[in-house]
Amino acid sequence: MTTGSRSGSLTTRMLISQIAVSLAMALTMMIVAAIAGPPLFEAHMHLAGQAIPDVLAHSEEAFITAGTLALIIGLVISVSGASVVSVLIVRRLRKALTVGSADSRELEILAKSFNSMAGKLAAVEGSRRRLLTDLAHEIRTPLASMEICVESLEDGALEPGPQAWRVLSDQIRRVSHLADDLGQVSAAEEGRLNLKPRLLSTSALLRSAVQSAQDGYDRKGVALRIGSVPTRSMVYADPARVGQILANLLSNSLRHTPAGGGVTLDATTDGQVTRISVVDNGEGIAPEHLPHIFERFYRADTARDRQHGGTGVGLAISHAIAKAHGGRLSATSPGLGAGASFTLELPRRDQGLTESS
Repeated sequence: MTTGSRSGSLTTRMLISQIAVSLAMALTMMIVAAIAGPPLFEAHMHLAGQAIPDVLAHSEEAFITAGTLALIIGLVISVSGASVVSVLIVRRLRKALTVGSADSRELEILAKSFNSMAGKLAAVEGSRRRLLTDLAHEIRTPLASMEICVESLEDGALEPGPQAWRVLSDQIRRVSHLADDLGQVSAAEEGRLNLKPRLLSTSALLRSAVQSAQDGYDRKGVALRIGSVPTRSMVYADPARVGQILANLLSNSLRHTPAGGGVTLDATTDGQVTRISVVDNGEGIAPEHLPHIFERFYRADTARDRQHGGTGVGLAISHAIAKAHGGRLSATSPGLGAGASFTLELPRRDQGLTESS
């Protein structure tokens, strides 16, 4: 809807509605009185024994004048009353929608729904702006590298050959990887993941995750082991997606754990929830960074270059996948230099899954 065609305020619309109703009522009364009033008045005068034409004419004129005046006065009073009532009702609605407190159940429900919708729209808009800003920032680095490479080729400072093509190919892969990661995190956050959950053995999940990550840990010299896992511990989840979460967590721990350090996978069962923990003794996380650790593109170590620091959305993807399973992903750390712990909570039955799954 364009600005020029927007309707007026709620107060004006309600006031016009009230006035229109009052005018319609007054017009109806005047028409009925004009049609039915004089014959009835004349009949009553004849019944009262008044048949003199002059007396009847004068009395009828007085009746019409008095009736018209009464209708006008009533119309003025009704319009004034409608104005006051409209203003009071609108103020009440505005207060209920703004403050969230109302003296009726319907208004309270309306106010909460309206405020919830407004809050979600504001959050979506803020997320959109941050995403565009972060995306522009992330793409700038590989584009700058490609631009430098192309300029070097044009100036003759770099000969066309394997080295130049390798630089361009690496940067193109980085942009492609970033696009894939963004697609995954958006799909997870919007509930568009095609989950295929089933009962899984927790120990089997951990063994598979360790096997996939072992080579990278061996090359860096970081120990990777499985700690305690309850016997017959089960989770109800999509094996591929949970494997993706564990791969992201193990990759993150490896990135922040120096050679000679270690990472341990543990599992515990509490009621209908199974908790899988990835604990390292690496760099740790400062307290001010913990609330933001699962945000897209967030890096606690701003000095880490993006070539070796990933795209910055791995933990955001993992957090969204865990939520889609009806679980959650959390992080704790005693502080810098004291290591970090990531805990994945998953339901042991299908009751925790969202409708989107």
